[in-house]
Amino acid sequence: MPITGECFCGSVKYQVDGKLRDAKSCHCSRCRKAFNAQASAAAFVEPGEFKWLLGEELLSSYIGEHGYGLQFCKICGSTLCTVYKSEVLQVSLGCVNGDPDIEIGQHIFVGSKASWEVLPEGITQFEAWPPEKT
Repeated sequence: MPITGECFCGSVKYQVDGKLRDAKSCHCSRCRKAFNAQASAAAFVEPGEFKWLLGEELLSSYIGEHGYGLQFCKICGSTLCTVYKSEVLQVSLGCVNGDPDIEIGQHIFVGSKASWEVLPEGITQFEAWPPEKT
């Protein structure tokens, strides 16, 4: 069963023909601004398993200095995905329809979280990036 997602106004829709993986919530100040929330929540997709179904021409992109960026709906402003070299790497979990059968495994950049945010006990968290896997 494919996973689908869409922006707030429904003008942009996508499908993932596979499973989402490695969901993270980032609490840095840049993600708070980009997602207009206390943190981002996103999960990785295999690039070949992602496709736009509707409204791809309505996407606006912000690409940072390292080539990574975000894509938004030009109409409603929903942050839909993370891209690198024009390829979708992650989808924003807030725009996924239904139950994507994934949980956030890590909270990153909690060292710079908003002063008003209270994190729940028992979560896996890192002050910045998680340590590299060896």
